[in-house]
Amino acid sequence: MAQSSGTLFVVATPIGHREDISARALETLRKVDVIAAEDTRNSGPLMHHYGIHTPLVPLHEHNERSITASLIQKMESGLSVALISDAGTPAISDPGAILVDSALTHGLRVVPVPGPSALTALLSVSGFSARQFLFYGFLPIKAGARSRALEALKGLQATLVLYEAPHRIQDCLAALAQVLGGERRVVIGRELTKLFETVHRTTLAEALLWVDADPNHQRGEFVLAVEGATQPAETDPARHDALLLALLEKLSLGDAVRIATQATGAGRKLLYERALKLTQG
Repeated sequence: MAQSSGTLFVVATPIGHREDISARALETLRKVDVIAAEDTRNSGPLMHHYGIHTPLVPLHEHNERSITASLIQKMESGLSVALISDAGTPAISDPGAILVDSALTHGLRVVPVPGPSALTALLSVSGFSARQFLFYGFLPIKAGARSRALEALKGLQATLVLYEAPHRIQDCLAALAQVLGGERRVVIGRELTKLFETVHRTTLAEALLWVDADPNHQRGEFVLAVEGATQPAETDPARHDALLLALLEKLSLGDAVRIATQATGAGRKLLYERALKLTQG
């Protein structure tokens, strides 16, 4: 890899299994001038394991704004910086976004070095459609705010992905069942890629029982994938008549139904039957 001067490399590191790191990530970490790490104590063993001696500087939620200025100066002077988090891809529910934003604002080159991510790891084994998904990260800690957030997400038809800490997993699952409904399916990912990795698919009604049944089920870092809401039923068959009538004035039946389907998201069969009745009426 030809090292670029004045570049910020955003480097994904393993979420558990050390061998998940890519050859490109290792090469980048060896060749940059400095590594900005969320916690140098956590990243140090990984660097030691792979024989990487690049200097580490801490960049975490408490010092990111103050350390960003000095890192920008380093890059503007021609040095290259790698940004890593404790695990996974930086700036996703982890520090780093402020540094990336500042680097882009200063016209510096920012290069992603992709790799492990807990949210995509769980989605890939969830069995849920990932054609559309929403990564929410951590829900609010306070019960009222958490319930309000879930109410806003209740009708979302995309898969919902959440992170949660072990000491809040029971409250989180209880809130999910109460607001979204116990019949909704959920995949619980615990300690992904680590020795005690667990992936368990169940319903929200049963999820809390599963966690409560074994103290080990309450340990580690959690990722949750919650199945999206089902397509709402069309309660009023005439609700799209105005649109259909306007389209039918200019278009054929087939074209009018096709455009109305795209515009409303309603079922094609329902719209076709309604448009047919309108033309016959």
